[in-house]
Amino acid sequence: MASRVVFLSFVVFSFSSVLASDPSSLQDFCVADANNTALVNGFACKDPKMVQADDFFFSGLHLPGNTSNPVGSKVTLINVAKIPGLNTLGVSLARIDYAPWGINPPHYHPRASEIFTVIKGSLEVGFVTSNPENRFITKILHQGDVFVFPAGLIHFQRNLGTGRAFAISGLSSQNPGIVTIANAVFGSTPEISSDVLVKAFQVDKNVINYLQKKF
Repeated sequence: MASRVVFLSFVVFSFSSVLASDPSSLQDFCVADANNTALVNGFACKDPKMVQADDFFFSGLHLPGNTSNPVGSKVTLINVAKIPGLNTLGVSLARIDYAPWGINPPHYHPRASEIFTVIKGSLEVGFVTSNPENRFITKILHQGDVFVFPAGLIHFQRNLGTGRAFAISGLSSQNPGIVTIANAVFGSTPEISSDVLVKAFQVDKNVINYLQKKF
């Protein structure tokens, strides 16, 4: 009897774990209150009676981003910081502009999957699956093409043309976050020990020192 109880408890626990997910909204909206200092997972809600249309509005996504930087791209992220009404809704948006041959460097979003649509130009895109396969999945996209980057996987985009390109991305989080691999590894504060990076990347220490200075 005891073993049966243990087994049934295990089944119930496993089943409840499978069904676990972000909770559904319990109200129409929860507009972020930037002035509230309460520490919550997201932002505290503004008084619904004080909510205005501008809390759900952003203007400017039609404007090209400045791509005059070393990588030749600019991400304009529209998240809960730009639209307070996104709080608790689990979505955000980004415009990515690319100079000729510009790249959006390898990075990942710790809290979101991404659906990516090319509006202008031709882009090489790709992501790498997790260990141990580390399979590289890549595609050339043209205007109107759509591609998906699963949450937590390293991915990138590169402009293949001699003209400017841009794309729009939808992300499954109000605050997806971004970890750019090179910046995180070689530009952390304080620095990761060069001895650790030498062993991890199997390169000379002078290479690591150079990269840390660069980032």
